[in-house]
Amino acid sequence: METATCKKDNAKDSAEEKGSNTRTIPPYIKWNDDKDNPRFIPDGMNTFERNTKRVGDCLIAAVSLIIFSPLFLICYFLVKNEDGGPAIFKQERIGRFGRPFTIYKFRSMRVDAEKDGPQLFAHKKDKRMTHIGRFLRDHHLDELPQLWNVFKGDMAFIGPRPERKYYIDQIMQHDPRYVYLYQIRPGVTSYATLYNGYTDTMEKMLKRLDLDLYYLEHRSWWFDAKILVKTFINIAFGKVF
Repeated sequence: METATCKKDNAKDSAEEKGSNTRTIPPYIKWNDDKDNPRFIPDGMNTFERNTKRVGDCLIAAVSLIIFSPLFLICYFLVKNEDGGPAIFKQERIGRFGRPFTIYKFRSMRVDAEKDGPQLFAHKKDKRMTHIGRFLRDHHLDELPQLWNVFKGDMAFIGPRPERKYYIDQIMQHDPRYVYLYQIRPGVTSYATLYNGYTDTMEKMLKRLDLDLYYLEHRSWWFDAKILVKTFINIAFGKVF
């Protein structure tokens, strides 16, 4: 069943394609500050590489959903038990081809966290966090439900982090090159996340965009593998990002 889903999604993709952080930025990044330059930023992967990546993502997500199902149940119970609210947090994000999709996470904030409108996460100072939610965030367990997003084809394991339209509109006022990211699926983790961390200011959002565009133009299976390994190392050593 999983293989059939992957193949079906793969065929769909092929048809559509035809139609103030202090982390050190790698020295080989060449910043492109010419925002009026109409140069199209191409995808570093060809069609075969993209299709193979998608099949691999689908299969790994399917296996991971089975292996981590006990952990899913534990997290679900803990979140639900704390305040009785929904355990799964759903939010609309913008994905490939600029299409909206629903992203899934374990809820880490109070149910009324955005009663006054969209707000960025304020890390340790954020009083909207629940007790179990803070633990899940610190250990990146709140992201586990995104395995379902990967299996469905909304996301990939590696790719630019998906953003809300509310913030994309603000980013594009400063740098319209964001539209180039619509060529590829957003990811559970990204190259930009490793070097730019969580984006809680417009300055960081624009730096993240530069790194995401670099990833788009240079991505490959090997590049993805390095990002994935470094992400696991960071999580294993408790690095917050």
